[in-house]
Amino acid sequence: MSLMEVLALFAIGGIAGFINVLSAGGSMLTLPLLMFLGLPPQVANGTNRVAITLQSVTAVSSFHRMGHGNLLVSLHLAVPAVMGALLGAWVATWVADAVFEFVLVVAMVGASVFMLLPQPTLDTRPLTPDRLGPVVYLSMFLIGCYGGFIQVGVGALFLVVLYRMLRIDLRQVNVFKVSIILLYTLPALMIFAFNGQVRWGLGLTLAAGNIVGAFVAVRVNLSREGAQWVKWITLVMVAAILVRLVLY
Repeated sequence: MSLMEVLALFAIGGIAGFINVLSAGGSMLTLPLLMFLGLPPQVANGTNRVAITLQSVTAVSSFHRMGHGNLLVSLHLAVPAVMGALLGAWVATWVADAVFEFVLVVAMVGASVFMLLPQPTLDTRPLTPDRLGPVVYLSMFLIGCYGGFIQVGVGALFLVVLYRMLRIDLRQVNVFKVSIILLYTLPALMIFAFNGQVRWGLGLTLAAGNIVGAFVAVRVNLSREGAQWVKWITLVMVAAILVRLVLY
């Protein structure tokens, strides 16, 4: 890698890490960059998981150190998501590129519609596994399938579904989102690596920027205005993903 490539990976990784942790859609920046550097789409998809994994480790550990975590509920939500991610990542290793775009458009349109619906009445009771029903678990499995298949925008789906179904504050939803993404990204990364679709040098360089962006995003998420940041950045990134797909 040249110095310019290293700087580009770090800078874009920083922006993507901030967006991914606070909302979703950072992979819309990192995947094109990796492909611009010469990686085929599937290899770029696998390499991007290195940065996602380390960014998620940073966010989860930061949230827990600051007392904003619920390990038991996170694990209950993550189990079906991991199962779905394994299936989705396996499919992604051989599916045609055109399928990626179709799935992405459908998912992003759905996410934007649900995000714009009236705000649900929040349930202020402590969140325990007892409040998680079959529909929540099925939703986690399906989103896990999507996330294992293609990372772009998966955070928006987790945000929307958990926000609507659990009726908890968006800042709290974000804590669960990053925990789930970490737990399902690890096995997905292993599948891509096993199939030779990870370039570790590029992935770790990108990850350095993602880690810095994730660190900043955690602080913003926990601020008083954190919920509004999450909502509007999510809508902006979903719109940007759709515009990119239409124009390119």
